[in-house]
Amino acid sequence: MMNQFNPSENMKEKRFASGQDRPELQKAIQEIVDSGFLGVQLRVHDEQGEWVGSAGVSKLGDAAKPPTNGHFRIGSNTKTFTATVVLQLVAEGRIGLEDPVVEYLPEFGLDRRITVRMLLQHTSGVFNFTGEYYEDGTVVPGIPWKGLEWVDNRFKTYRPEELVQLALTKPMRFEPGTGWSYSNTNYVLARLLIEKVSGSSLAEEMQRLILGPLGLSGTVVPDTQPMIPEPHVHAYYRYEDAGEQKTVDVTSQNPSWISTGGDMISTTQDLHTFISALMGGKLLPAPLLAEMCKPYPKIGYGLGVFVQDTGSNGGGTIITHNGGISGYAALMYSTPDGSKTLTASINYVDDAAMSLAVPFQKATQRLVEEVFGGGADQSPG
Repeated sequence: MMNQFNPSENMKEKRFASGQDRPELQKAIQEIVDSGFLGVQLRVHDEQGEWVGSAGVSKLGDAAKPPTNGHFRIGSNTKTFTATVVLQLVAEGRIGLEDPVVEYLPEFGLDRRITVRMLLQHTSGVFNFTGEYYEDGTVVPGIPWKGLEWVDNRFKTYRPEELVQLALTKPMRFEPGTGWSYSNTNYVLARLLIEKVSGSSLAEEMQRLILGPLGLSGTVVPDTQPMIPEPHVHAYYRYEDAGEQKTVDVTSQNPSWISTGGDMISTTQDLHTFISALMGGKLLPAPLLAEMCKPYPKIGYGLGVFVQDTGSNGGGTIITHNGGISGYAALMYSTPDGSKTLTASINYVDDAAMSLAVPFQKATQRLVEEVFGGGADQSPG
């Protein structure tokens, strides 16, 4: 039997440390803002207790700092939540990790070799509906998700079945199980799998298995809902229209274009509670948690999480997933036992060229070094 997790009791054990106690953390987030981002919210739980801080601004043209309890879009951190629900259904005996996905979702005519595990580990070879980028420089586009075309259609509704069907009209990246390639389609299939097996919506299953038990009141599974709960920071997108640069507020958008590839909304507090409970064994039985954290060779991707070595500074292994979506980035890091966590949000002015990708990697590495004593290089996904 898994331990029951009481987040309020867990929080009582944490000692709050003021910003004055951790000037190195405040300095680190200010440097992120200085490198070109609008604002940062950071929450750290470690041997010194809890530290929460923010820097920069919530929105353009306003001097107010980001709220430390603000909501934001978490991008591909959604994949960790989704993988956890699938594994919880495995624990309930309703799904088998090695089962062919086609047995649950026959309507798509998937290759019988594609298993549930392959979806969660990105080893299915299924085309990424947001587009594929090949080593030789070839790009095969998917749905519009950047530039003027996306800006004009950012409130359009896509159904998950539609995204999968689009992906299946494109060639496989490789034979199932023979390689690794990050594909949002895998996680939209995982959503459809959850809904087929449970007979409930993803939001209902997420509430039953994760959000309710952990008390994650700031976390939303939005489906087609464009709004973000207050308080929240703002995100922006810069694009070119008739040769002119324009910047638009994209805080509100219909996230069904990415679905469970990255549509969820959360807070740094809820991400901390989630990842510390997950790694602490409160959501999955030990054998399934071990499967989740078993990395694919050379890539370091488990089942919905990256497994990273923080390098030569003695920081050890960290479990993580970062996310980036239309002017929002989310960071979620934990030690394998859940005892030390770093959760953060960055809001910024995004663009088609992803011109802040390199500063984002540097900012992430700086925070990881500060908290975990090592380095990690991961782009928002």
